Amino acid sequence: MSRKAREVSKRKGSPPKKKERNRSLITHSPWSQVAQETSQAWERRKELITKIENKLKGKVVVYFSSFLDESAMMSDKDAEMIESLLAVEHSGGKVILILNSAGGSGLAAERIVNVCRSYSGGQFEVIVTHMAKSAATLICFGASQLYMSPTAELGPVDPQVKYKNDATGEYDWISAQEYIRSYEQLMQKAISGEAKRIETLVQQLARYDARYIEQLKSAQALSESISIKLLKSGMMSQLSVEKIKERISPFLLQEEAYSHGRMINMAEAKDKGIRIREIPLRSLLWNWLWELYIRANWAVSTHSRKVLESACSGVSA
Repeated sequence: MSRKAREVSKRKGSPPKKKERNRSLITHSPWSQVAQETSQAWERRKELITKIENKLKGKVVVYFSSFLDESAMMSDKDAEMIESLLAVEHSGGKVILILNSAGGSGLAAERIVNVCRSYSGGQFEVIVTHMAKSAATLICFGASQLYMSPTAELGPVDPQVKYKNDATGEYDWISAQEYIRSYEQLMQKAISGEAKRIETLVQQLARYDARYIEQLKSAQALSESISIKLLKSGMMSQLSVEKIKERISPFLLQEEAYSHGRMINMAEAKDKGIRIREIPLRSLLWNWLWELYIRANWAVSTHSRKVLESACSGVSA
């Protein structure tokens, strides 16, 4: 290059070096933030989970399932997912499960409790942000400590079954106890001799399967057995089996709750001997939990059925 050319190049300056692509612009771009907000991705919740962990001094696991999709009901796979998370991320000590679920399999609930107790050395706590119904209430029975706000609720644990409504042709849910009771009442009328004509009763009884009735009785006994076992091995260890059964009868018996969806609030659960620590409304912890609930519930009500998350990772199904 000639001297003149070198001087011209020097005046113009060297061509700028190619800048390395700023990846933070992609991660934190307005498009990315809006996408995360509308889908309520795990990234929008992990900071809240970290704050709750620091406040309560334990490993927080979030388990939310949809109330709108029957396929989101609690299953054994959920226990496996929780164990996979704890096996990788938790070195020991308190485990705090933030729970919002309509329930599902009672056996799955029992397995989830076993996993959480095992990885926490018995320091297993549950936070109910809004609703823990049916089998999700069984998980609460297995905790050493339960956190609830005055507006959160548990529910009865009596088994529910589907039956075909002859009037509509659609399937509805009914308490196993109601189903059994209706069968036994018809049978009693048929064999008592009270009815002047037995044909109508026989026709109605023909709609029942005695084998299915026995299966439902076993399901009732299983729910009661799991409830008592979890409480006896945890927060009600000082009580006899008979006393525990008496205490939690509103959870077990349909004729006391009347509806499976009936609310059992914090005050009522406390009165039955459930060990509960109140989360005051409008407290800092409650504000974090409620924001977490709004975000996670949006996720399972729109594009996911379940979310399982910690401060380190999050999966949805």
